[in-house]
Amino acid sequence: MKLVRKGKISYLQPKQLPENLSAGFSTRNGGVSRPPYNSLNLGLGTDDQVASIEGNRAAFTRAFDISPHQLLTVKQVHGENILLIDEPNPDLSHFLTVEVDAIVTNQADIMIGVLTADCFPLLIWHGEKKIIAVIHAGWRGAANGLIAKVIQTIHTNFCCPTAELQAAVGPGIGTHNYEVDRPVRDAFRQGTGFWNQISKETRLGHWHLNIPLSCQLQLEQSGLKPQNIEITEECTCCHPELFFSHRRDNGITGRQLGFMQLT
Repeated sequence: MKLVRKGKISYLQPKQLPENLSAGFSTRNGGVSRPPYNSLNLGLGTDDQVASIEGNRAAFTRAFDISPHQLLTVKQVHGENILLIDEPNPDLSHFLTVEVDAIVTNQADIMIGVLTADCFPLLIWHGEKKIIAVIHAGWRGAANGLIAKVIQTIHTNFCCPTAELQAAVGPGIGTHNYEVDRPVRDAFRQGTGFWNQISKETRLGHWHLNIPLSCQLQLEQSGLKPQNIEITEECTCCHPELFFSHRRDNGITGRQLGFMQLT
């Protein structure tokens, strides 16, 4: 992925984007929030000042020539529900409290996004059919099969061949910084599987977990071609100059955005 600058903000942009899409993963730079939320904190659920968050979201959307009310984020709960928007919605405010962890749409008048600070933002699209999706993939989302459910939603509602979809996995916590215990192991064994491929034991009852690899394997299992999947190498925990990190900052931190818009 490449680092792109638009005005004061910067974001990581997937390499295979068609011309009719704006998409990427925001960095923490270019906003007005003060420490420890400095500076482009886009997370409405944080303890940052509301005025600062609104100012950041206004600056971010202005860079893409849209209004703040056209940016849709939802209430993420580490679940497996999906919000499908397949018709015009002039007022998106009623979606802000909907408890879902993925959004799918074919509407061009909105920007959809998921907020992260160690979990992985995942983007899926079909440029020709004008379909986009964003997924909030923490370990629970990866374990409970949310990715496959989103792809099935796209296929069912838009008759879209999964082999033609493209995907990008954004920045999240690197495997070397992410140690988990038995409940997480059990969730993967009971859910999406691939546990042996995505984990490495560090000590008795603890493992390093590779969520990006889990995402990749699930995408491929759902029918995506390996060459159509791009994964960001940067670790949020290792790059405080670029990203917020829940684990590094002991939970007191901002949120970056994985976003998509049909243009």
